[in-house]
Amino acid sequence: MSEEVTKETAAPRSEERAPRTERAPRSDDRAPRGDRAPRDGDRPRRQGGAGGGRFQRRRKFCKFCADKSLKIDHKDPAMLGQFITERHKIVPSRVTGTCAKHQRALTTSIKRARILALLAFTPLHHD
Repeated sequence: MSEEVTKETAAPRSEERAPRTERAPRSDDRAPRGDRAPRDGDRPRRQGGAGGGRFQRRRKFCKFCADKSLKIDHKDPAMLGQFITERHKIVPSRVTGTCAKHQRALTTSIKRARILALLAFTPLHHD
């Protein structure tokens, strides 16, 4: 009798389970709820019109590649000043758009100008 009870209360083995025919609902299948923002696929698309659409950022380009007459010189603090922040940090190339070759030259020139006291190391160093 104890054998019969244990067989009935024990969990069925994996071979004895019925195969699952339903698939789990995916996030695409669910309808949007009222408390959640709609996904991109749920939004209606605008057709033209003034002022509509996303802001299109201008493509960045290397100032020195575009204008071959510009030279990177450590003795020109006005030109080098365009590439440092108000906290006197060197602005990265992803912000200015300069190519890797000219960014390296700019960094070297800014550091040389700082050593020669043409540019300040920090905003605390006044002229």
